[in-house]
Amino acid sequence: MSSSSARLIRTSRSCAPLVRTPEEMGKGNWTVGLITDERASTEQQQAIVAIASGQAGGPMAMLAGLIGTFAGVQAGPIQFDKDGLKHAASTPEMLDEALEGMVGANGTDPIYFDNVPHPVNTRLALAHSTRSHVHAFGIDWDNTSGTNNGHYAPFNWQG
Repeated sequence: MSSSSARLIRTSRSCAPLVRTPEEMGKGNWTVGLITDERASTEQQQAIVAIASGQAGGPMAMLAGLIGTFAGVQAGPIQFDKDGLKHAASTPEMLDEALEGMVGANGTDPIYFDNVPHPVNTRLALAHSTRSHVHAFGIDWDNTSGTNNGHYAPFNWQG
């Protein structure tokens, strides 16, 4: 991944962590910002930050060592849309991301990576990005080439 890239790496109904990696993700030095749903109370927002940052343990704790800069938390209305294999997440003036699952052999379900060591899920549906606009936490990224890879999976993080 190039130094000019950013991506939404995972989302939930309560937050959207944004990550910028200057080199390959495994080399660390990530800049991470967290958009939380504006409807969250202060107490809920603190719990979301603890879970999404790995401070509360759980799956994200394994990634904490890769974060070089925590850019902060911003609240906003988070919109999630799903239509078949198409998924999108947006927050006005900060985030507009969409991807489409890659259709598998049966012509309807996505292709999956199974048994992967990923903090979201051990089963990831393969996808490609259809649009990516990030303007938050000092990250400015716009791409509509459709050539970036992606993946998605259900998850339920708790602290």
